[in-house]
Amino acid sequence: MLEENVDLLLARLAPSDLVLDVGGWASPFNRAQWVLDAEPWETRGYYRTFGGAASQGPDEEWFTRETWVRRDICDRAPWPFADKQFDFVVCSHTLEDLRDPIGVCAELMRVGKRGYIEVPSREWESCRGLERPRQAGLSHHRWLVEIRGGTISFLPKYHMINADWRFSLPRSHAATLDARRSVSWLWWEDRFEVEEVVIHSVAAQETALLAYANAIVPRPRWLLALDRGRRALAALPRRAARGLRLARRRGARS
Repeated sequence: MLEENVDLLLARLAPSDLVLDVGGWASPFNRAQWVLDAEPWETRGYYRTFGGAASQGPDEEWFTRETWVRRDICDRAPWPFADKQFDFVVCSHTLEDLRDPIGVCAELMRVGKRGYIEVPSREWESCRGLERPRQAGLSHHRWLVEIRGGTISFLPKYHMINADWRFSLPRSHAATLDARRSVSWLWWEDRFEVEEVVIHSVAAQETALLAYANAIVPRPRWLLALDRGRRALAALPRRAARGLRLARRRGARS
């Protein structure tokens, strides 16, 4: 969670507020009295294994082993909490990982009166080299997420983003992003809007990814032209082999 927002959140909470942290296993929000996660209480604080913060908020954990609820948060069964049971619900760097973030958002709104959501920004997640040179974003992230106003939009992280440099952003761009631009967040009360962005055809998916990447880091026309020439040249052996196969088939028939 963005550090400045941790401080702001703590300032907004009353001592009596009941708080739930959804998906907080890697770095729990210690002010939460309850945590809901698929991973066990004993292994909490995973971020410490690579130098990250083992927890956020106060030093003392307000939750206990008994209030750490271990379950699949995408399970279609409702979470084991009453409607509007919690004064505040935190869900930080979790939705981008999930197979059903839409359903999880519905449960966040059901059990919480208000809350805070944070995800990697689409700009950060589109950058290559964060884990591997040719890979955009993190390998376990399923979605490119954008937050505009009170709406969270989930675009599937199509595999083609890793297959063509034009659809992602260079590693050098990631180095220009400060902490605020690397994440997106939403403070919500009672409810918020959520949607999945569906793009059906391969051509339309390519157009959408290319348009976003070019809007963030415009590519020179000469570079795109050079890339088109390279692709055409690389395709020549395949076309020649295809033509040869067709010629052999025709010869066999005659």
